[in-house]
Amino acid sequence: MLFRVVAETLSKIEAITSRTAITELLANLFRKTDPEVIDKVVYLIQGKLWPDWRGLPELGVGEKLLIKAIAKATGVRETEVESLYKKLGDLGKVAEALKSRRAGGGGLARFLSGATNALTVNRVYETLKRVALAVGEGSRDLKISLISGLLVDAEPIEARYIVRFVEGRGRIGVGDATIMDALAIAYGGGTAARPVIERAYNIRADLGEVARILVKEGLRALEKLTPEVGVPIRPMLAERLNDPREILAKVGGKGMVEYKYDGERAQIHKKGDEVIIYSRRLENITHQYPDVVEAVRNRIKSKEAIIEGEIVAVDPETREMKPFQELMHRKRKHDIHEAIKEYPVTVFLFDALYNEGEDLTTKPLPERRKTLEMIVEPDETIQLSQYIVTDDPEELEKFFLEAIENGAEGVMVKAIHKDSIYRAGARGWLWIKYKRDYKSEMIDTVDLVVIGAFAGRGRRAGTYGALLMAAYDPDADLFRSVCKVGSGFTDKDLAELPEILKPYIRQSKPRNVDSLMKPDVWVEPALVAEIIGAELTLSPMHTCCRDEVRKGAGISIRFPRFIRWRDDKGPTDATTTKELLEMYKSQLKKISE
Repeated sequence: MLFRVVAETLSKIEAITSRTAITELLANLFRKTDPEVIDKVVYLIQGKLWPDWRGLPELGVGEKLLIKAIAKATGVRETEVESLYKKLGDLGKVAEALKSRRAGGGGLARFLSGATNALTVNRVYETLKRVALAVGEGSRDLKISLISGLLVDAEPIEARYIVRFVEGRGRIGVGDATIMDALAIAYGGGTAARPVIERAYNIRADLGEVARILVKEGLRALEKLTPEVGVPIRPMLAERLNDPREILAKVGGKGMVEYKYDGERAQIHKKGDEVIIYSRRLENITHQYPDVVEAVRNRIKSKEAIIEGEIVAVDPETREMKPFQELMHRKRKHDIHEAIKEYPVTVFLFDALYNEGEDLTTKPLPERRKTLEMIVEPDETIQLSQYIVTDDPEELEKFFLEAIENGAEGVMVKAIHKDSIYRAGARGWLWIKYKRDYKSEMIDTVDLVVIGAFAGRGRRAGTYGALLMAAYDPDADLFRSVCKVGSGFTDKDLAELPEILKPYIRQSKPRNVDSLMKPDVWVEPALVAEIIGAELTLSPMHTCCRDEVRKGAGISIRFPRFIRWRDDKGPTDATTTKELLEMYKSQLKKISE
């Protein structure tokens, strides 16, 4: 399959904003795609070479190295590449322009530039893979050689996307939801197949692999898919409420009320003596917790299992729970064994998703909990989450206060009826958060995504002074603006902002961003931060839930304040627009009472 077909589709997508039209373009591309490379095409559209959870190197290559590769491939001086880059602001367009200059681009240009072969998807993918994996002595020259080799044979439009991909700017603002819609249309017989594809992706967090199975084996093969040890399951998410009576009504009148621990969510995979720990974002964090790995080997009786829990920092002497921030010390690459002594942890397990060949995600919560209790032998490092089962709002409130007193964030209330399955990757009323922050005026902290930044002034000159934040709208696959936050940052936070934001800065508004407010620079939705404020309010400047409460107004946050970065969350794990609407309505109800 020629790479040109992919590049031309990406170019068309760049030129439009209609999600329906984008979905149809992708569906047409998938229909044309050779089944042998469908997974690679999906990865390229996602802007990656493989699922993030594999822990393999990212492809991002520095500007200087790319400029050298472009100059080498097009036969111009590096200074000319740099000059054109200053003018266009996009190295992809620089490569495209330089390729087009050579005898007007196209076949004659390819002949005169020494091009020998039309680029295939397989060649582009495998070459980029070699670039990503090149390390050690001589790797710099090898990367330049590999990239320039592709660019020599590339047509102008292909050069644009190869360079952007290598630079780490390959994402085109098309979310996984849109890709799944397109796969359903192209190979599932229509949008009715979307839930099957999404379910498969949720239990096998590899959209390229899901596409490969769909195209080569059909929809029935996806329906039969079950969890696999070593391949992470996308975590189930919770809604939030602050009224015990309403919470119990939502879960069916009676529920399991469980401590909500202030730690790092962990999905633990065990196969014999091999143990892998994935974070909420499905990153491999096994190296941070060798003590947990050892405990799992010794205290989980199953040979094969996937279990879920919260890793919590504890006091080395009293074993009392400590705040989430204490776990940051475990991220150090060196001296991890010293960190184990200084910052011990306990894993509080709360779910079992797979055990000895059995898919438990389709079982009700009481069955999953029973299995969990059967396979775990608790000790100091591995324990089961504390819970009660109740239909009494007052008992729920009492347990909530007890949880807070013991160092938890609050409680999770979970449905226990026959339909209380594990809804991987989904947010719903089967799980509901009830946190102490709900007692604040704003009800709760929220996790928002950075979509823009404003230049600092005065003491903040030279860095960014404020960030434009957004909530995620999963129905539209868009990030809608909520507020501009400039307080809560330490001097260190501010000093680090340019470096943190640099990989995600964009010249124009990303297509998956919905904002009326225009920042000094746009930022690709990737970074999540925890935000608190005085209250939720209506604003004509923001697009979150626009027109849903009052015509011409969206939901915003009054006096927002930055608390911390949420590295454990991806952009689509952020607070949703629907959640903010529920919080706003709850706030109004509280005021009226």
